Amino acid sequence: MKKLTLVGLFICSVALIAFSSKRNDKQRIQPWKENPRFWQFENKPIMLLGASDDDNLFQWPANMLVPHLDSMKAIGANYVRNTMSDRHDRGFELYPFKVLDDGKYDLDQWNEDYWQRFEFFLKETRKRDIIVQIEVWDRFDYSRNHWPPHPYNPRNNVNYNESESELALDYPDHPGRNKQAFFFTTPEQRNNTVLLDFQIRFVEKMLSISLKFDHVLYCIDNETSGEEEWAVFWAEFILEKAKTKGTKVCVTEMWDNWDLTSDQHKRTFDHPERYAYCDISQNNQKKGQVHWDNLMWVRKYLSTHPRPLNTVKTYGSDSGPHGSTQDGIERWWRHILGGVASARFHRPPSGLGLSELSIAQVKAVREIESVVCLWELHPGNELLSDRLENEAYLTAKPGEAYVVYFPGNGNVGLNLSEFSAEFNLRWMNIQQGSWASKQKVAGGKIVKLTPPTTDGWVAVLTRSN
Repeated sequence: MKKLTLVGLFICSVALIAFSSKRNDKQRIQPWKENPRFWQFENKPIMLLGASDDDNLFQWPANMLVPHLDSMKAIGANYVRNTMSDRHDRGFELYPFKVLDDGKYDLDQWNEDYWQRFEFFLKETRKRDIIVQIEVWDRFDYSRNHWPPHPYNPRNNVNYNESESELALDYPDHPGRNKQAFFFTTPEQRNNTVLLDFQIRFVEKMLSISLKFDHVLYCIDNETSGEEEWAVFWAEFILEKAKTKGTKVCVTEMWDNWDLTSDQHKRTFDHPERYAYCDISQNNQKKGQVHWDNLMWVRKYLSTHPRPLNTVKTYGSDSGPHGSTQDGIERWWRHILGGVASARFHRPPSGLGLSELSIAQVKAVREIESVVCLWELHPGNELLSDRLENEAYLTAKPGEAYVVYFPGNGNVGLNLSEFSAEFNLRWMNIQQGSWASKQKVAGGKIVKLTPPTTDGWVAVLTRSN
């Protein structure tokens, strides 16, 4: 009897472990099983929306970080970008390596404060169900004025010299020119084992912390112009490390080319077996109709293997170099209606960060979600008549729900001629993130839509009853 009891307990334990693993796999952030163009988290579909004031929030001291995350949570934002960056923009950033008494760094020893900040950040975002998109390498950390003081610079550490590491003491060019030897170390490139060993050690340390969490996405680089072999090596490295830990993660690469139709972006588009999602943030260098058309091209190109499209950087601010505040808001809404899985406003000054205007946009989308499911809609500008270029954009589930964005002036017809039902028409004021009016409209015809003012509006039509 005792043996049978022990066997029974063993079987129950195995079953419990199997159930727990299955449950945990459903909990993690991953493409939604029912519609892989969107994400699911905790076994439910979600839309990722973000607005934050920095790209490496893990570096922030707790007394700054926690209130910022609380402010995001309060408005419905659930998505942050987190580069593993250590460049000293604000003065409180830390390097990951220990500094010795002589002022040099030992790449074999960690600065534990750096990693404690990282783990604290992941714990706090998980508490609030805020999805983190990590960028492992940021090319700007290793060039121009950020390179001379960096621990990887041969003059600053006790681990290697210029000859051994193949690294120069200065890289004055823009990183887009791809001259930094740091990004050529992998076996299929220059096979620089001296430097690669330290890079692997860093990524392994990062993963020893991040793989404990189920709300993390991985991106290899920030807007890279690097070789494909570099991205492939690190993507497969991360996937294999996750596998050995008994879990799964989603990885992508962010390419620099502003033209989404370029061959560079096909390095991720063409490999769904490696890249579970695609980050198309550089489309936010485009404006107007071209911005929308490029997104539509990607959706069509990926139609045989649809995956989430993330836009972790929405550029545009009157104080920055990448378009105006109006451009930033327009880009955000085109991507929302164009079917992206995530949208986030870039940090100031290149984006709106967590500001009054960005807060209004996040609130507006969450309000719209309360009456329509965005993942049930599909872009459909062909249902709009008398439409001028960049005048209005439409996503819809014909006969059930329609969402129309007007960047400014507008007067278009919405084709409801096939559906004689009555519809509720609501106008969303995106300057305030709140509903402005509601009325009934009859279907069975082309319905004219004209926004109340020229400030930018969203019309939401849903079938009555």
